[in-house]
Amino acid sequence: MTITGIVTILMFVLAPYIWFIIAGLVIIVALHFSAYLRGYQITRHHSVIALLLAGLVGLTAYVWIPWLTHSKLDYVATVFDWVALTGAAIAAFIVALIVLHPLSYLISDRRIH
Repeated sequence: MTITGIVTILMFVLAPYIWFIIAGLVIIVALHFSAYLRGYQITRHHSVIALLLAGLVGLTAYVWIPWLTHSKLDYVATVFDWVALTGAAIAAFIVALIVLHPLSYLISDRRIH
């Protein structure tokens, strides 16, 4: 399969959800920009609560991703299925951390000097 074929299939799969994806990206960019204006730096701010909540979202992804795709965890049988589900759980953890980390900075309203 060519790269063009893969991109074409991905565009057809993502087409119904493109507005949700764009809205999520706008929210993430606005959140990071707002936090950046208040002095947020991702390497200097440490939030244990944001890390724990993102980990919780990542762990619960093993339950809600099969439910979201109208599947069951019993259908995850092969190694490739577990790798794909683990990758989706890691992606859910990263997205949750990208959202929760600057949000915890804005809530705590600490300034880095």
